[in-house]
Amino acid sequence: MNRELLIFGANGALGKGVTQVLTKKDFNKIYLFGSKLDDLPETAIIEKIQTKDLSIEKNVVDALSKLKTSKDSLFFLYSTVGGYAGGKNLWETDVDEFDKMIDINFKSSFFIAKHFSRIVKESAGGSICFTAAYTGINPAKKKAAYNSSKAALIHLVKSLALEGNEIRMTANAVAPFTVDTPANRKWMPDSDYEKWIKPEEIGELVNSIFNNFNFITGNIITLTDRFPV
Repeated sequence: MNRELLIFGANGALGKGVTQVLTKKDFNKIYLFGSKLDDLPETAIIEKIQTKDLSIEKNVVDALSKLKTSKDSLFFLYSTVGGYAGGKNLWETDVDEFDKMIDINFKSSFFIAKHFSRIVKESAGGSICFTAAYTGINPAKKKAAYNSSKAALIHLVKSLALEGNEIRMTANAVAPFTVDTPANRKWMPDSDYEKWIKPEEIGELVNSIFNNFNFITGNIITLTDRFPV
């Protein structure tokens, strides 16, 4: 069976680490989606697709238009798409920040899920995995818009897992607390970085989910502190 992989947000700090891992796994074709593609891997099986604002449905449709459905193919998609804004109490949060969080963290994921599902429906099956957040389950102060957008994403995943059974598609999400990225190190310079989840570790976890996709669905896998081994 042909196995095709899609990675959305492949050019971000999380995306690059995940891409480094997943492009070495057992896939016949790999599509890397992102706004900047120059420094992403290049091999014979990799196709790079530049994306625009994914909270606009047409842009998601255009990004996925190069894929060809086949009853001999399984499709797998991991999305790192998302963003953060916070630091204010709810009553201090303006509508622009709220709209931004909904667009980046929820609306874009809704459109990706919708149109990827249509590809899977016409193929042999597949799986989708999103990047949620620990605070989408366990809210923290001064992150109301961010928490709410990630909570909406979590319920989208759970709904899709229920509906996906009829098209042989599973849906899951990873929900990290803190990912070890340059931006997070700059924001929290006095932290113990060894406790933070590494992007490459998320890549290995997602690959494990995809390797067992036919029975793993509806899970929001929380990732808090790690310890070195």
